[in-house]
Amino acid sequence: MDGFLPFFPLKLVAFPGEPLNLHIFEPRYKQLVNECLENDSTFGIPVFHNDNVLDFGTEMRVTNLVRTYPTGEMDINTEAVRAFKINSFEHQVEGKLYAGGKVTFLPNEMDGTNEQLDHLKQLAGKLVKLIHMDEELDVTAVAHSFELAHKMGLSLEQEYDMLQMTSEYVRQEYMINHLERALPLVREMELARERIKMNGHFRHLDPLKF
Repeated sequence: MDGFLPFFPLKLVAFPGEPLNLHIFEPRYKQLVNECLENDSTFGIPVFHNDNVLDFGTEMRVTNLVRTYPTGEMDINTEAVRAFKINSFEHQVEGKLYAGGKVTFLPNEMDGTNEQLDHLKQLAGKLVKLIHMDEELDVTAVAHSFELAHKMGLSLEQEYDMLQMTSEYVRQEYMINHLERALPLVREMELARERIKMNGHFRHLDPLKF
């Protein structure tokens, strides 16, 4: 399915279903957001990385205008709708201040299995426990991979790879592989941190018996 979206490039990946709070201060984006509010329309966040607008991004919907400032700046709540691929890019849409372009919206096949999701949650649970975040993040309540993606130590490049994946099964496999590689490294880092904390403290050592 194709469409046209105004663009608001950012150095982040927004995953479908994810809430995102934004402070709007540039004139071009004030215009963009005001039009979205007036027309109940959406905009796109293409991923901006290494001084370039990349080929994929996420359609966003404004869900709430939280605050308007005397300068016209705004605080808004948004929610990610679906991923897209950019087919054309206009640096300035005719008659507007902002960029925009034609996009193809990506399908999202929810074809993951319960067994696979359980495995992913088990690994994620080990990670959050290792980094002492288990009270802040309840991985048992996670329903799909996008809910974990920002919390598992993925780089921007890895998150961008995930955004392009149209299969939940593939995304879950990708995160499982990432966690299986990351967990041993995190364990080593936590052990090293504990050893560093012990430096300078008196320790009771059992005498060696020969």
